[in-house]
Amino acid sequence: MAKPILVANWKNHPNSLSETMVLLREIAKSAKLYKKLSLFVAPPFTYFESVSERLGNFGQLASQNISSLSPGNYTGQVTPDILKSFGTKLSIIGHSERRGFGETSEHIAKKIKTALHCSIIPLVCIGEMSRDPDGEYFEFLRDELKSSLAGLNPKTDISKLMLAYEPVWAIGKHAQDAITPANLSQSVIFIKKVLTDMFNRVVAEHVPILYGGSVEPANIGPLFSETGIKGFLVGHASLNAKSLKAIAESLISK
Repeated sequence: MAKPILVANWKNHPNSLSETMVLLREIAKSAKLYKKLSLFVAPPFTYFESVSERLGNFGQLASQNISSLSPGNYTGQVTPDILKSFGTKLSIIGHSERRGFGETSEHIAKKIKTALHCSIIPLVCIGEMSRDPDGEYFEFLRDELKSSLAGLNPKTDISKLMLAYEPVWAIGKHAQDAITPANLSQSVIFIKKVLTDMFNRVVAEHVPILYGGSVEPANIGPLFSETGIKGFLVGHASLNAKSLKAIAESLISK
């Protein structure tokens, strides 16, 4: 059985390198636990070297974004060849915050192809802005999936990516106010149906689906055990070593 997947998205935190080193030391204390998972840590670019060196053999480096540009002179861009030089194994692509900055599904599709070409796992984020009672958000999800995964080869590409379902409306809420296991399970079933329609059933069943959106130790148990997801994309809770450990322990115990 494949290991549960845990992706820590640090966004633009911690506030300093010294704080980052303290966090890494605390996380490393639970190295034996994290070896039972597929752990990826996505820090700000400025901390790549420190994180890459200190993850050791219990975690892997991830990026919060990837450029679709080939190597060249691009002020302010971090191209895939630089990501690879640090040992980047996974890239978060199409995060809701990136989409909020104006990144389109068509642009995301290019980034996915770039990551695949560089042998970096694309973690493709999808999710509706709001959940209406008539279920129109399903069509939004369908369109986002189709546009983001357009042009991929079902035989060579799809098996190399992961999906993260992160409904925007659930982000930033308290655990008890976020998505319920029943609603998450419904969305996972729908995503697999769309993948089946786009590619085939075998492909759909082999694409790992993660969940992101107010993930905390308080709600992770039922969300993982009752929904068919393979892991979590964790934001603020991953910046606390105790919270991250509690989440990892819940994944292992199920």
